[in-house]
Amino acid sequence: MWCRSGVLGATTAVALLSGAVVPALRAESQVYLAPFYVNTTRLNPGGQPLGKVLASEPAVSTVPGSKAWRIAYVSSDGADRRTVVTALIAVPDAPAPAGGRKLLAWAHGTTGTARRCGPSQMEQPAQPLNQYMLPSGTSYSDFGLPAMKELISQGYVIVATDYQGLGGPGDHQYAQNVSNGRDVINALRAARDFAPAQAGKNAIVYGWSQGGGATIGAAGQGAYAKASDGVAPVDILGFVAMAPQDAGIQIPGGITTEAEAGRLIEALNNQFSSNVFNFTHLVMMYWGLAAADPGLKISDLLTPQATSQINAIMQRKCIHELSASFSYTYANGYKQMLKDTPTNALAWVKAIQKQSPGLKPMAPLVIYWGNQDDVVPPVMHKLYFEAACKQGAVISRNELPGNNTHFSTPAAAQPYYLSWMEDRFNGKPSLNGCPNT
Repeated sequence: MWCRSGVLGATTAVALLSGAVVPALRAESQVYLAPFYVNTTRLNPGGQPLGKVLASEPAVSTVPGSKAWRIAYVSSDGADRRTVVTALIAVPDAPAPAGGRKLLAWAHGTTGTARRCGPSQMEQPAQPLNQYMLPSGTSYSDFGLPAMKELISQGYVIVATDYQGLGGPGDHQYAQNVSNGRDVINALRAARDFAPAQAGKNAIVYGWSQGGGATIGAAGQGAYAKASDGVAPVDILGFVAMAPQDAGIQIPGGITTEAEAGRLIEALNNQFSSNVFNFTHLVMMYWGLAAADPGLKISDLLTPQATSQINAIMQRKCIHELSASFSYTYANGYKQMLKDTPTNALAWVKAIQKQSPGLKPMAPLVIYWGNQDDVVPPVMHKLYFEAACKQGAVISRNELPGNNTHFSTPAAAQPYYLSWMEDRFNGKPSLNGCPNT
């Protein structure tokens, strides 16, 4: 999930997003991981095609008539560096139809930045979406697959990436729609490469919050999705983005000086410092940007004391633990972590803008959102929708009926996106919600 945002300039809002642990000590980062995840460090993605499955193990599914596995596969980040990414894949326990099963990729919301925060690491990871914020939640973090029972019964294969760094090696590039979107695309390729799935090439992506950002991030990378450097082709028929974040589109254009960029960074800092939870997401975004771009140093924005602590804490804790740790260490003085004046601010602003890989989705895209959402401000996907329409996209943006919060959005949207998905697989044209279409 994303934290609450205000407004930058006249029309610009910027926000941050949100949304496993088994024994076996990994000494170098001092976090506990199951052997499957520890062993991904030894896997070499170099020279391997995108989506190649390098390892797998059975996982527990709580949905009757289904089987599940954890997999590790080859992906690449926004700088085209090969990565090893983990995921969960759930498959109907029934014969596949001719041509293979219908294929879905789920993109999850924020779980954290540490390697132990990937949803596939839960003890029973293959189950309907389990949200920590709702009374029905049973864990400290969101995990599971929305509409899993319905989708499995309809013969779908569902693959759910953890994203780079949330299970496999490397620092998680949090809030990076380019990298997160590529992990989604390559998860589809991996599902096709995984023989037990018997997945066909036709696919749809659905995601929520951070995963909504990953969904529109994937949608804007048509050339990457169609590239031949993959184990098997995929034909993505559509995208379902629930309460998607897109920080990059909301950065005003025309910022060319260090002074202008510094004022923007300071405005961001002020916006996301109203409480420690929002502040945690801000620091996560900055840390993710530095992980994605070696030209950025977290010391540009944080004090020397905070800089000395931040890598260790980000590599150990998931989202709510991070907030608790910041609160314990700094109490109400958590803004002391920020430098009074940021340095290298223009490079940071340009990096935020690069989070958006492009606006026009390669296939029809539908956005669902709730009128009570104060986590991802609706202006974020409103601006995305308007910009995509100007590029000739087939896109619609639908406010859900009733009063829906950020956290009620996945369940409220379910009956709508299930029929929308089925129409895409059946070859029906998608209505375009852009003005004058």
